[in-house]
Amino acid sequence: MSDEAAPGFVRVRLDLSYDGKDFSGWAKQRERRTVQGELESALGTVTRSSETPDLTVAGRTDAGVHARGQVAHVDLPEELWAEHRDKLLRRLAGRLPHDVRVWRVAAAPPGFNARFSAIWRRYAYRVVDHPGGVDPLLRGHVLWHDWPLDVDAMNAASAPLLGEHDFAAYCKRRDGATTIRTLQKLSWERGADGVITATVRADAFCHNMVRSLVGALLFTGDGHRPVDWPGKVLAAGVRDSAVHVVRPHGLTLEEVGYPADELLAARNKESRNKRSLPGAGCC
Repeated sequence: MSDEAAPGFVRVRLDLSYDGKDFSGWAKQRERRTVQGELESALGTVTRSSETPDLTVAGRTDAGVHARGQVAHVDLPEELWAEHRDKLLRRLAGRLPHDVRVWRVAAAPPGFNARFSAIWRRYAYRVVDHPGGVDPLLRGHVLWHDWPLDVDAMNAASAPLLGEHDFAAYCKRRDGATTIRTLQKLSWERGADGVITATVRADAFCHNMVRSLVGALLFTGDGHRPVDWPGKVLAAGVRDSAVHVVRPHGLTLEEVGYPADELLAARNKESRNKRSLPGAGCC
């Protein structure tokens, strides 16, 4: 996976969002509907390309997970980009299904790689503990937890998880893939509407990491486990049967962070040194 487009090609950055409900995740799968599949098909159609464009994404989301701030790149022939650049956004809007939208297309700076250039990904997980359930208008994006939640307790339990750790206890293991990650932020806040939002930011995530962390912290918030329990699970380094992977519909990829253009090459090298194998789906 090169950090530069091949001669005669232009690397194009796409900023997009999607409702994950009816997708089997980001990555292409035979006979399953995916975000990547829909986007590549639409790009090929509107550009009348003889070859299917190949997208690289910042974070491959799992089935049912949403995205508001996803980033991808694609390398297009120079003549094709010159012909379609001013019309591409509108044409994609006319071709794509209503549950995926591209909001911006632009030539990427030299060295840009949607995956390896990223310095962090920020997710939000939303949950309500109202005894009546979830607002029907939010049901596709908010989890209902049927026990009262103590946000202060969840924030206290989150603090020991911050920093660089081996998150094997909170990840679904994949052969050859590291589970060492740097968790930069994990905080909980109850909004005026009663929706409790977990903000989770890290340099990268391993498979099921966010949803496992949320599952453990909800058990702390509702009193089923003590505040120090999530930290003890992390330190043990093995999966605990009490840690549940919560449902995907409460999870949204909100934003991907990148360094200044002049730092892209250094960041790409650093990312590859840390994780030479694919990081799998998220989260």
